[in-house]
Amino acid sequence: MTVVEAPAVPRVLIAEADPWAREMLSELVLDVRRDAQLDVCSDGKQAVELMRGFIPDLVIACRELPGVDGLSLLRGVRLLRRQPPVRFILLSNRNDSASVREAVQLAPTAYLTKPLNIEGLRHRLEVLLLKEGDQVARTVPALTPGMGLDAFLDKRRELADGGPLYVDVRDVIARSRGPAGIDLKLLENELSEDPHVTAVLIAAANSASQHQGKPLQTLVQALTTLGATQSANLVQGLALKRGAILTDAALILQASEVWDVSRRTAGYARILARTLDLDHERCYCAGLLRGLGDLSVIRCLQEWLLSGGTLDETSIAHALEQYAAAFGSALRTRWRLPLELRELIAAVYQYNTGVYTREVLAMNLAGQMGRLGQEDPLEALAKSKSARLLKVNASDLERVRNKWVA
Repeated sequence: MTVVEAPAVPRVLIAEADPWAREMLSELVLDVRRDAQLDVCSDGKQAVELMRGFIPDLVIACRELPGVDGLSLLRGVRLLRRQPPVRFILLSNRNDSASVREAVQLAPTAYLTKPLNIEGLRHRLEVLLLKEGDQVARTVPALTPGMGLDAFLDKRRELADGGPLYVDVRDVIARSRGPAGIDLKLLENELSEDPHVTAVLIAAANSASQHQGKPLQTLVQALTTLGATQSANLVQGLALKRGAILTDAALILQASEVWDVSRRTAGYARILARTLDLDHERCYCAGLLRGLGDLSVIRCLQEWLLSGGTLDETSIAHALEQYAAAFGSALRTRWRLPLELRELIAAVYQYNTGVYTREVLAMNLAGQMGRLGQEDPLEALAKSKSARLLKVNASDLERVRNKWVA
């Protein structure tokens, strides 16, 4: 058997139709070999076009690609008769013996069925992309000379990856694992207070279940649709991204304030919704996601620091005031969060339309409560338009607050 050395700077082609799986695979490759040159596409035809210009050191392709499927892509690569053969990891939803035999005849480097075993895939990538004992650091892109913070944030707005993680992913997965694997209920409990994870899983679940009924708008629905293993894989993939874990003390403090308000808002929204006989889980998620824009800006500010920029309290406050709303709107649109959920998130701050549904009013009231301190009086809030239309008085609001604290 010929041993093939890991390439000096590998070029890796990833062909995967699902955008969240593409992102996870990209981050996994870069986590193993941070200097890898990535080419990413969403269908087989794009992959064929790319390979007309170069032959990659490694191909990772899904069998169920639209256009030219992954098996045809593998067949075409093998017809090149390259020596040593091009490394090719074929991913598939099919694990029946006939499908496996069909693929094995074309000698893929690995045939992996979904949902993927992330640690198993990581080990394969380490073998294929690293020489024994090697560790390759990913360089942080330096700032463009003369670029100021506003220009940096303007450039990042449409490309931001979302907020930092509230949970410790490694601990979450460990605590959610039982004798039979990942326990979905335990996983839900561990992730239920993380806005970024909640938003990504809802977006990924809707992407995976397009045209299959009503949009998914809660963490429970997302986890049920994706399943425990795929959900855990996506969450682990999020932790691989640069900036996912905050390291700057001032930014950690700022993010903690946003997380606290979001948790309060979500808790109040859930209790109000139960009291008013509304969809309490949807209201909870909307409340939790209220701070996506702020958190996304905070994460970008850490990227600014890592790239050589400087920050002080004034510049942090300016960035949040100037960019949080735009970052949040761009994220919710790009991730294609369901419109009904986006409307409830927006209602936390203001009414978007003249149609005052009870859920919109409840979210607006929860948003106002979330911004108050635990000891702040509630009489003025009880006189607000939302409270009056819902027929909620100060005593009702005090009970809501006490239930959440309890």
